[in-house]
Amino acid sequence: MTERTTDSHPVRVLGRLDTPLSRWLWLVKWLLVLPHLLVLALLWIAFVVLTVVAFVAILVTARYPRGLFDFNVGVLRWTWRVQYYAYSALGTDRYPPFTLADVPDYPARLEIDYPERLSRGLVLVKWLLALPHYLVVGLFTGGGMGMVWWPDRDGPTWTWGGLIGILVLIAAVVLLFTGDYPKPVYNFVLGMDRWVIRVGAYVGLLTDRYPPFRLDMGGGEPGAELPDTPRQGAGPGRPGGWTGGRVVSVIVGALVAFAALGLLAAGGVALWADRSERDADGYLTTASTLTTESYALSTEPVRLDSGIGGWVGSGLGDVRVRVTPTEPGSSVFLGVTSAGDAARYLRGTGHAVVRDVTGERVVTEVVRPGGPPAPPESAGIWLESSAGEGTRTVETTVADGDRVFVVVDQDREPGVSVRAEVGATVPALPWVAGVALASGAVLIGLAALLIGVAARRASG
Repeated sequence: MTERTTDSHPVRVLGRLDTPLSRWLWLVKWLLVLPHLLVLALLWIAFVVLTVVAFVAILVTARYPRGLFDFNVGVLRWTWRVQYYAYSALGTDRYPPFTLADVPDYPARLEIDYPERLSRGLVLVKWLLALPHYLVVGLFTGGGMGMVWWPDRDGPTWTWGGLIGILVLIAAVVLLFTGDYPKPVYNFVLGMDRWVIRVGAYVGLLTDRYPPFRLDMGGGEPGAELPDTPRQGAGPGRPGGWTGGRVVSVIVGALVAFAALGLLAAGGVALWADRSERDADGYLTTASTLTTESYALSTEPVRLDSGIGGWVGSGLGDVRVRVTPTEPGSSVFLGVTSAGDAARYLRGTGHAVVRDVTGERVVTEVVRPGGPPAPPESAGIWLESSAGEGTRTVETTVADGDRVFVVVDQDREPGVSVRAEVGATVPALPWVAGVALASGAVLIGLAALLIGVAARRASG
């Protein structure tokens, strides 16, 4: 056994190719690792949250909290074992253990030296400095079955593709027919895996050592070898480390933190909309252009029944709809009525229904071909209506039941094109913003408690 030299990289990725390997087991490993992938999905959520916490801690103290460091190293270690067993290497048939701790006799091992101090300035730009590595890592993984820490993603990417996946597939086919794993392919694959994990550790703030542009091939590290037993303080396996209960506490805390961030974001948007997006009349509005080659346009029924629907209706307050013909001088009729009356009025009329509006993207569907409708003013069904040239406005208070808005060209000629604006006073918006912000703050406190207590106990 050789001693680790001072020139060795602080992120050490090792693998031992087991022999013999099953010729056929690799065909079903995708199924066998599903339990691990489910657990890792939760662990990577926790990894993201703890990395954000560590980011703040490094900015303030220039130190990565030891308990959080051990946890995140454990997540990387667990991920590497699963990758090594599955389709990032196929280097062993021994099923990966469910643990964050180092397992000395497992064929795949990962160790990262704990940094006593980290650069406060470097933590702000690591994601940017690693951009050249992203190109290399993308070539290796292809967004594929490889652990890649992208700055705009919440965790690793687990899909097929890339040079690693291609070479592992070639090795699997050779193994199927010959019973041997080609050693040159193995060495090259391990070199690429090592490069990917070093980049992930650097961007994950676990080290200040910039990943080398070097393909260190083979299962061992240049000038370094992990000891046969874990060193004291090496990671989650040490006394007082990450027990199952503490891991669960961090995962729950991370999920609560994500829920809290969602509430805080929603509350912030609601407060911003209430304070800055209302027009002079107090309405929050959205506008789109609606066009059809048929005789009329109608909305889908808006259903606000009693109970929850009634609460939503009262929360919306007054509703205002405005339509302006896109052709100057055109006259249109705008009315609102019940869904039943609208269906009877439009029966036999060629008209289109607005199915979906997302910004300027409008989806309309021609319900049926037909002739022009009866003069809308004489129908006697409208709860509110307005007709004539220029902008037409209808204001109504949302009540129980289905409501449909209908636009008809007053000349009853085919082709309706209007700029439509829908607005509501939404008097409940300040209350919704306050509740969301308060709930988010409470959940952030709960998440901090769950994570902080677990990390403190894990740190011993």
